[in-house]
Amino acid sequence: MMNSDVRSILLAGVGGQGILRASDIMCMALMEAGLDVKKSEVHGMAQRGGCVTSHVRYGEKVYSPLAKLGSIDLLVAFEKMESLRYLNYLTKEATIIVNTEEIYPPAVNSGDVPYPEDSVAFLKSHYKQVKEIDATALAIEAGNIKAANVVLLGAISNLMDIPLNIWQEVIKKAFSDKLVQMNLTAFLKGRAN
Repeated sequence: MMNSDVRSILLAGVGGQGILRASDIMCMALMEAGLDVKKSEVHGMAQRGGCVTSHVRYGEKVYSPLAKLGSIDLLVAFEKMESLRYLNYLTKEATIIVNTEEIYPPAVNSGDVPYPEDSVAFLKSHYKQVKEIDATALAIEAGNIKAANVVLLGAISNLMDIPLNIWQEVIKKAFSDKLVQMNLTAFLKGRAN
């Protein structure tokens, strides 16, 4: 059983990566496990590749969907550079999961600013638990590049005390019949990584 403390997770990426769907699935799994869950989302310019975040907070009783600065236990960056934007939200002991995918924003594409090539090295020099995962490649192996968000859920699931069968049932409910098996495969690939 999970402890009674409230835990905070921040999912961060860019529009189109399935951050909001992933946070919905995570919330369903947490509720099925009997926990109180609060979620907030920031869409920004999501349709134009802008930043998208979702705060997920859970425990026996949660009062606010937003985490305070310095209180996030787990940051999941769906895009590598996005891992750097929210460091002020993390605890000193936070775990960071980073998808190795690089999506260049307009300022990088236009040559105005460089893409931060050493972002993961920077994270590893400041945090003890940084895990890189090529969720995009694993999603392609599972059958669809769009399942990278579910691959990342699989990686997240290793850090949460939620039984595998709950995750599987929630995924079955979240997708149409023709997409269930592919998403279950993507989830297990992330969990195995």
